Amino acid sequence: QAQVVESGGGLVQAGGSLRLSCAASGRTSSIYAMGWIRQAPGKEREFVAAIRWSGGVSTYADSVKGRFIISRDNAKNTLYLQMNSLKPEDTAVYYCAAGYTAVIITSSWQGDYWGQGTQVTVSS
Repeated sequence: QAQVVESGGGLVQAGGSLRLSCAASGRTSSIYAMGWIRQAPGKEREFVAAIRWSGGVSTYADSVKGRFIISRDNAKNTLYLQMNSLKPEDTAVYYCAAGYTAVIITSSWQGDYWGQGTQVTVSS
């Protein structure tokens, strides 16, 4: 299995930017896709974005499309999420997830292994 560790969260004003990173270790050679899931207080987990590890095809939630960019560095086994034009409703704990199953990635994708999460707070 893979172990994933997130970093880069913090407090930012609305309209600002943050970049999250996720370092993967362990059984990384078999990873099919990695992505980001978030959970705001009192709300259910929400798919944010995911990217196929080979080929780089990415999928985004409608709520972040055009504002967030997911990318990966295969050589470093690292996943990134560049978040621009942040809104207060983006406030949540952001979890990095690694998935081994070859599936068509949709907004229901959750991956197989998660990190501990990193807090992102956007003030108005």
